[in-house]
Amino acid sequence: MALKPLYDRVVVRRLEAETTTKAGIIVPDKSAEKPTQGEVIAVGEGAMCESGEVRALAVRPGDRILFGQYAGTKTKVDGEELLIMKESDILAIVEVEQAEEKAA
Repeated sequence: MALKPLYDRVVVRRLEAETTTKAGIIVPDKSAEKPTQGEVIAVGEGAMCESGEVRALAVRPGDRILFGQYAGTKTKVDGEELLIMKESDILAIVEVEQAEEKAA
């Protein structure tokens, strides 16, 4: 089954939580916070403006995003937990290429 979000909604797959700190300490799963980064799986057609026009969303499938810890609504599709949220719940797009270049 595939989800097609409506209007300004976005379907997100939450990224796995890091279980090891930078210092090498292993954090148990129960103590780890829910990750606030995810990958956009699908996007709606866009937000309806006051003029009646549809504005395209700023995110696209495949984008890595940052969102609030309690943002979105959880749903299970084919045994996988996904989030459905409004575009306004997205805080930022994470540009992975630049972060990897700085690390190298």
